[in-house]
Amino acid sequence: MPLTALDPITALIVVDLQKGIADQKFLHPLGEIIDRTRALLDIFRAKNLPVVLVNVAGRPSGRTELRPRSSQMFPAGWTDLLPQLDQQPGDIVITKRSWGSFATTDLERQLSERGATQVVVTGVATSVGVEATARQAYEQGFNVTLVLDAMTDLREETHAYSIQNVFPRLGETGFTQEIISLLESPSED
Repeated sequence: MPLTALDPITALIVVDLQKGIADQKFLHPLGEIIDRTRALLDIFRAKNLPVVLVNVAGRPSGRTELRPRSSQMFPAGWTDLLPQLDQQPGDIVITKRSWGSFATTDLERQLSERGATQVVVTGVATSVGVEATARQAYEQGFNVTLVLDAMTDLREETHAYSIQNVFPRLGETGFTQEIISLLESPSED
């Protein structure tokens, strides 16, 4: 289903574009993902719409069958947001310790206080941070839009599964230029 609309107060959520993750071997060139996200950041900021920059600084403490890919200790600078995001004083910065951006954070409250009813989600990884954030946003009652050309993953099969099977159940999908066009020409509703 194509992207149909953006609510008057729609927030942009950028997931895990941080220094510690930037050197991983993603399916798509990370520079292109950052460039598209930056284009979205610029128009959301120009329209005075909420911008949320999310980084990850840990994981839940529950026992899992698979061992974590890295230790709990992160080197200095690992959680720093990428400078290309050009963090601004009005941005909401969320540090999460789980896959999704809503669990164990006050993101839902901050978005509700600003009147946001919809979120647009970008970032990495498609099947982990992006998908978990989209699931939690949907479960909190937000309209959800996922920007397919502004996200990537480490594995083709998980990226494709999220896009083809999960995202259509959580909201609408679209591309960077579609979002920009909707923001430049809001509907008369």
